[in-house]
Amino acid sequence: MAQPATESQFTLDTAAELAAEEHGTQIRGRSPWYLAWRRLRRNKVALAFLVLFFLVLAACLLAPVYADHVAHTGQNTPHVLDTVDVNGQQVSVVSNGGFLNVHTGKSCETTGNTADCKLFSAIPIAPQWFNANGKFVLGADSIGRDVAVRLLYGGRVSLQVGIISSAICVVLAVILALLAGYFGGWIDFIITRFFDLFYAFPVVLLGIALGAALAINGVHWNLGLFKLNVNGGSIWIPTAVISYVLIPYVGRPLRGQVLSLREKEFIEAAIAQGASPLRIMFSELLPNVMSSVLVFFTLIIANNIVLEAALSFLGAGVQPPTPSWGTLISDGQDLIVTRPWLSLAPGIAIVLTVLSLNVFGDGLRDALDPRAKVRVEH
Repeated sequence: MAQPATESQFTLDTAAELAAEEHGTQIRGRSPWYLAWRRLRRNKVALAFLVLFFLVLAACLLAPVYADHVAHTGQNTPHVLDTVDVNGQQVSVVSNGGFLNVHTGKSCETTGNTADCKLFSAIPIAPQWFNANGKFVLGADSIGRDVAVRLLYGGRVSLQVGIISSAICVVLAVILALLAGYFGGWIDFIITRFFDLFYAFPVVLLGIALGAALAINGVHWNLGLFKLNVNGGSIWIPTAVISYVLIPYVGRPLRGQVLSLREKEFIEAAIAQGASPLRIMFSELLPNVMSSVLVFFTLIIANNIVLEAALSFLGAGVQPPTPSWGTLISDGQDLIVTRPWLSLAPGIAIVLTVLSLNVFGDGLRDALDPRAKVRVEH
């Protein structure tokens, strides 16, 4: 056993020898992002729901493949007068209606009970899970359009509106939060009053008012060199409305974090070194709030998908004949007794998508929390 080195004899070589005798291991520094990833990958539930979300996303992106090679129909192709082969028999895609029991959905003529009967003008074909050679797997709607095809195409629209509107909302909220938190004064006053103005209105009511007004007239701006013409049926109108009404719900918490970071020593050091306000905001402040931005972006996507479905259901979002999960629920509400899958299928799709995003968002928030405990592995 070597003699312990005195203070004057202690060198780097001596430190290496002592570490070797004590079976020491190399100490490696880890970035906060690496530690966050290690915490996240231990959360199997969050990763499982992330996989579920990507499965839903992949299924919706493959909607043209399913429509062309399996269902052999388009998203808006009607089949009112067509028939389909089911177990060797030709069955009408949309059959004549009649008096049906509102509770059981059965014909009143066969049951002999005329109580609680309602006249239905047309009854679409029921879901053909293993029949009809892949056609009408989830049945048809009232004008003979394939519900499964429209469900996948509607998912593309709903996810597109949800993701793009969330990106616009988060980007604008971050810019406003940085400006308000860094400069303060009258800039902070104006931006904060802008946030307060939107807090005075419920999100759904404000979305209905803006969506209905723009859906009727569209957007037509002619400002010299800048011209903007958007038709009332464009999906960019609900995208803009949803992103616009939710900016304060992301901007206010981020503004509070920027106000706190603004008083830290590293910001004062950057100012003393002559850094410009733009550099300080995007090189010093933004990286320190990026973890919150990522969590907000994940959760706001789920919120925007639900809001789009609500606005489309009420007629202030995506306009027919473009399908979305909200419009599909609205189309199927009249046949909820006889053909519940018309509304249940898009409803289940919304639940799975929103649930997967919320669970993953919670797991991401826990992983990015610097106060979370992590066991260091060598």
